Amino acid sequence: MLSDLNCLVIMNDNIQQDIFEGHFFKKLGSVPYYKVLVKEKEDLQSPNYKTLSVIRHVKRAGCQVYILMISNGGKVSRFLKFGDRHRVLDTRAKFILLHDHRLFHSSLHYLWRKIVNVVFLHQQGRHHGSVITRQKIHPWYDISTVPFPSPIDSTFVPLHLDTWHQGKFRSGADLFRKKTSDLRGQQLRVVTFQHLPASVKMASPSLRIDSVVEGNGPVGFGGLEIEVLRTLATVMNFHPDVYEAENADVEQWGRRQLNGSYSGLLGEVMSGQADIALGNLYYTPYYLELIDLTIPYTTECLTFLTPESLTNNSWMTLILPFRPLMWAAVFVALILAGFVFYALANYHIHIVSTAMNLQTNNAIMVQERSKINDSKVIHIQEERNKTGDGLYLFSKLENGILYTYGMLLLISLPKFPSDWSLRVLTGWWWIYCILLVVAYRASMTAILANPTPRVTIDTMEQLVDNHITCGGWGEEIKQFFLTSLDISGQKIGLKFEVIYDTDLAVEKVAKGEFAYYENIYFLQYLRVRRQLIVKEVGTKKDVNTNEESGGNRNLHIMHDCVIHMPVSIGLQKNSPLKPHMDRFLRRIVEAGLIKKWLKDVMLSIVSVDNTDKEDGNKPLMNLQKLYGAFVALGVGYLISICAFAGEKIHWQCVVKKSPLFDKYAINIYYDHQKSSKAIKK
Repeated sequence: MLSDLNCLVIMNDNIQQDIFEGHFFKKLGSVPYYKVLVKEKEDLQSPNYKTLSVIRHVKRAGCQVYILMISNGGKVSRFLKFGDRHRVLDTRAKFILLHDHRLFHSSLHYLWRKIVNVVFLHQQGRHHGSVITRQKIHPWYDISTVPFPSPIDSTFVPLHLDTWHQGKFRSGADLFRKKTSDLRGQQLRVVTFQHLPASVKMASPSLRIDSVVEGNGPVGFGGLEIEVLRTLATVMNFHPDVYEAENADVEQWGRRQLNGSYSGLLGEVMSGQADIALGNLYYTPYYLELIDLTIPYTTECLTFLTPESLTNNSWMTLILPFRPLMWAAVFVALILAGFVFYALANYHIHIVSTAMNLQTNNAIMVQERSKINDSKVIHIQEERNKTGDGLYLFSKLENGILYTYGMLLLISLPKFPSDWSLRVLTGWWWIYCILLVVAYRASMTAILANPTPRVTIDTMEQLVDNHITCGGWGEEIKQFFLTSLDISGQKIGLKFEVIYDTDLAVEKVAKGEFAYYENIYFLQYLRVRRQLIVKEVGTKKDVNTNEESGGNRNLHIMHDCVIHMPVSIGLQKNSPLKPHMDRFLRRIVEAGLIKKWLKDVMLSIVSVDNTDKEDGNKPLMNLQKLYGAFVALGVGYLISICAFAGEKIHWQCVVKKSPLFDKYAINIYYDHQKSSKAIKK
């Protein structure tokens, strides 16, 4: 035993000062120890600074043995209560105490359910057969311990282990056996409430070990932590008695009351009514201060349940295939192409006209000298007309832009240009138009085939910028956000509301005015439950119809996790079960059972959720998706009507009032207009 010790602490008073002699310390060898002399007037329920500093140092050093040789049992009991309340004692260490009936009072029974590795030394003295040799008395010591795991009834009866006399044990019993590895079928009370994925309330055809009785008959519990509990109960040999705390649907984890106590799950554990707590207990300082937690067996994504809405952008269907930058590039290319066609056409006309004029002048001069017929001049004029044929398409800027726009819509030209530079440019422009049109059609097909996109909140920054408020269960969650190092988290904490009614929170989310904070599995359950309720009452309608009528929105789980929180199982403060439960939990996690049980619990919920998503994501064509076509048609009609109205106004206010206007000879007016333009040029 001494070889396994890292250190020990000895506390004694003046009466028991002589019990530790040189032989004892020689036996310790190199094992470090701390020795504290407790003064007679010192109250160990409020130790002095020196004693408290030593005890805290012992706790940090992890000493495995506490030897409390104090004659006053009342003083020892106060010290143990102080150490348990403020956790300055390692209650899972080995304790050696003097037997005193004051230690076994009913008010101290809760201590002996935590301090189980303890032996009591009861000195029997001469009246139990003490032998006098050479005037020295050798007393008998009866050694007893707490009857753990057997329950302690109203009267504490120590369990006798062995007897010490003349430097040896009578039977050689193991004084500090591992009592928590085998609980010998003892019943442990387990408090829980329905909260996925840890615990799920379900109808039970027959009473089982994890059944409770409610108004409609037996109700059992299933879930991830229930499966973990069953495995632990098997390997540690205990019988779990699972029950719900009073008003568990409202109190859930529990809240601090005016008298300092707690309600709900925490209240049951802190009061000693429950030995184990199941309910997605996060490994946080808040819970660690109140109860003990096992090692985390998994981590859960904590995020927000937010409202979602459809983007009513059907009127933009025609421009959705391309991004704004792409549309800008298309229009710039269209205008530049029109200018290029116009410039090349006019440049070619200018060159041809100059060459033809020169040839014509030369031909006329030759004709006058040689007195030949004018057939050559006529031939040159015909060549000029043939060369200019086809260039009239792009000779004007408006025509150049119009025909390049027509080619973009795959409308063929009325005549192919005769100039080779324009022919080559037209060929490459056609290739560009084909690629652009194919990309546009493919993107348009995808838009019409896919469901209408939804507006969702998927990041903390989007949630901060949104006008909706945030909330969750418990003041500690609000403090978590307020004390966050992230700026977005602090802003969420400022508008965070504590809400204890989950159904009310979901209703507020569906109305588009709230975001609810919980683990992702519970949020999936809330979303599926609401979908089933809506289907059952027969009020499921199109989301756009609901929004227009002030109805409810679909529920969306934010993609980004606020935090990945470790989850543990709760135990009483300073519970002796923690070391062995940690060891077996680690084996369960390493075996992959946690992932398997989690999938089993969420299987039905995920299947319903996916089915609903598939129903809502069917690429159905409806009139709403063609709003873009009607918008384009309406815009065309509007422009046509405006152009027609402008022409009528110009006809009535300009043409008819001209002195050259004659309805029987309208061509006179237009010939005059053309001649005026020619003179100006």
